[in-house]
Amino acid sequence: MRYRWVIFWILACQYVVVYFHRVCPAVVAPELVNTFAISGTSLGILASGYFYSYAVMQIPVGLLSDSWGTRKTVALFSSVAALGSLLFALAPTFGFATFARVLVGLGVSATFVSSLKALAEWFSGREYARISGLFLAMGGVGWLSAATPLAFLTEGFGWRSAFVIIAVVTVALTILTWFMIVDRPFPGRSSKTSVDHRSTEGANLKMSSGLSVVLRKKDFWVITIWLFFGQGTLFSFFGLWAGPYLMDTYALSKPAAGNILSMIAVGMLVGGPFLGYLSDKILESRKKVLVGASAVNVLVWFIMIVFLDVFPLPVLFGIFFLMGIATSSIVVIIFTSVKELFPLEIAGTAIGTANLFGFCGGIVFQPVIGYILDISGKVQGIYPPYAYRWTFWIFLGINLVSLISILFLKETISHTGHPVAHAR
Repeated sequence: MRYRWVIFWILACQYVVVYFHRVCPAVVAPELVNTFAISGTSLGILASGYFYSYAVMQIPVGLLSDSWGTRKTVALFSSVAALGSLLFALAPTFGFATFARVLVGLGVSATFVSSLKALAEWFSGREYARISGLFLAMGGVGWLSAATPLAFLTEGFGWRSAFVIIAVVTVALTILTWFMIVDRPFPGRSSKTSVDHRSTEGANLKMSSGLSVVLRKKDFWVITIWLFFGQGTLFSFFGLWAGPYLMDTYALSKPAAGNILSMIAVGMLVGGPFLGYLSDKILESRKKVLVGASAVNVLVWFIMIVFLDVFPLPVLFGIFFLMGIATSSIVVIIFTSVKELFPLEIAGTAIGTANLFGFCGGIVFQPVIGYILDISGKVQGIYPPYAYRWTFWIFLGINLVSLISILFLKETISHTGHPVAHAR
């Protein structure tokens, strides 16, 4: 039972790398624009290259995690991520850099889904939201490393050095994954880990029919709507345009903007375990937590529109911290609900398919926001506040859609803390 924590921490470190690559363009955006002489729209395309391959692979990696297992899937894909990171550091042109970002997205695409599958095998249903919340918090470490530390590193050594370093780290983690990860508790050992949320229905499901089971459930489609719009906000603003917004509107230096961006990571570190505990132990509800977080998002975007360029800096720190919880950490609850809607044997398929829609949101909204900023025009080389206000109206609208959609989700946890999805 102690060995499961070895597995947890190896996979959690892999997830740090995933999040570093996901949000690092927010800090290195000015260097990328200058290096490749590109527009805001092109920057959105370059940054979203990560999401194209990541999104496309979510269903395949879900199927692979259910059939190959976590060890093989994560080790194989993370080796591709290491190569992509190195090629990005060496990229001579915009097209080559975009290809490298696509390769990175492909490489890290297996980590989240496969890890949640492994955690479902090793930890009980009563523990799952809290453990997956802790796992998600490690994404906050990745976000934190892609904020202020990356800003200082790029100023001192150039942006390319950071991606050489992360490539070396990824190789080391790939080796650990291959030799140390065990997909599930050893046969024949008594364990409390996964038997309490494994349904007999799932034992007879084959990989070929698992996807069909997932796609036929109405509540799954409610979740995908929430993910497309809610995570589209996370990836397009906080993962790319939040950095330029802070530097353009408040004339902040890159390290100062990185400090504020790091509050998203702090929110993830605090929010993941907190929301898991809130859902498991206090409210005993997934839906209440999801509705509450979605309502907070709508309120905050309205406030952002009204006070766009007049926030005191301490307030900006608070807003970004709150959004780190309500926009990012909340996904631990949505994916716990996904797991509870289906048998454990197709958990990887269900989580991977749902995750696809969140990254489709990133693919759509990153370049769309860049296009809106471009047509608004620059003033003295920067986007003016009114340009960002237009984009904030879009974020308000799409978060309102997320809030409305989640109201139609049924509760997936009983008052005893166990899943209710398979009750007959």
